[in-house]
Amino acid sequence: MGVVEEARRRAPELAAAAAGDDALRRLGDGTWKHLAEGGFLRALQPRRFGGGEVAWLDFVDAALELSRASPSAGWVAGVIGVHPWQLALFPEEAQQEMWGADPTTMHSSSYNPTGKAEKAPGGYKLFGRWSFSSGCDHCRGVNLGAIAGARDVGGGQLPDFRSFLLLGGQYRIEDNWHVAGLRGTGSKDIVVDGAFVPEHRTQSHLDYALGLPLPGQERNDGPLYRLPWSVVFNSALAASVLGSARGFVEAWTEQTRGRTIALSGPAADDALMQQRLAEALWTLDASITRMRADVVELQEMAEARQVASMQERARFRWNMVRGCQLVGRAVTDLFNAASGRSIFLDHPLQRRFQDVQAGLAHAYLSPDSVARAVGGALLGTTKPEVVL
Repeated sequence: MGVVEEARRRAPELAAAAAGDDALRRLGDGTWKHLAEGGFLRALQPRRFGGGEVAWLDFVDAALELSRASPSAGWVAGVIGVHPWQLALFPEEAQQEMWGADPTTMHSSSYNPTGKAEKAPGGYKLFGRWSFSSGCDHCRGVNLGAIAGARDVGGGQLPDFRSFLLLGGQYRIEDNWHVAGLRGTGSKDIVVDGAFVPEHRTQSHLDYALGLPLPGQERNDGPLYRLPWSVVFNSALAASVLGSARGFVEAWTEQTRGRTIALSGPAADDALMQQRLAEALWTLDASITRMRADVVELQEMAEARQVASMQERARFRWNMVRGCQLVGRAVTDLFNAASGRSIFLDHPLQRRFQDVQAGLAHAYLSPDSVARAVGGALLGTTKPEVVL
């Protein structure tokens, strides 16, 4: 059974556990077990470590289905599921350190460079606080983003934004996850005080952006590991938001089907309700279809060993981000047309609505930079946007 079919099979149990996960403010052990045993967390891990090394499209489709059932479980599966894929791009020594003794070991992340990296002999020292590390309670490592000086690219200086892989014991988790949406993701803060990260456990996102050869590709040479990091990570977030939105629309439809509007009669007979739902479904279907088409196109490029240009990466990311934006607006329109009781915390639509909004708040789903990159390229700007 593939990961997509497995996601659909486990969906009822994940949906039933969602409220409990929210109460815990992290995924319960049973939910994490579903994600691990279902093969979702290791779907993109190389086969030589026992991973699935599945087609990228299958991973995206599975994330859609998981998020449809449980937004928090789908979000964690999508985000954590990308990490084995990224680690496969690191030097072999880093992969062995993480997976040599136990290839099921997972690590979380926080890429926003809010902490500091200082050069040290043989590597770097990290200091500071990083936020939104989804699923960190179940992980035994973390990948953190930080700026490590600057690099000359095309005759100009760019900040050297890097990922730094820390192992268990090199950081602590601060439990500050008290939020309105995606409560079950446990996206807590990571605090680091001078942890040393050797050179083999760090990688520059400029190398990703420029399509340069990466050390992990020597052993992991399949087309899956020739995809661009920024688009793969973006797809995990977009699939989680769009899948969550699908679940919201289905819940809204169920609620509205039996609703009676005072002085008007059945909501099912209301022309504006009918139109809102039709438009929301069209927007959702169109956004998912566009994302899946882009995934297929990029997979074909990777199979042909074609490196996606910065302009192409910008286009792929813009399509995903714009789709999420439009779907978010459609969800808000439906929520505003729902029963006034939907503002109660225990109403079925309240959690679903907040989960969609929380996902949309992720920095990587902000449209500004990719919109500038796409529009600027089309207009022939003299100051092109760098798309990591």
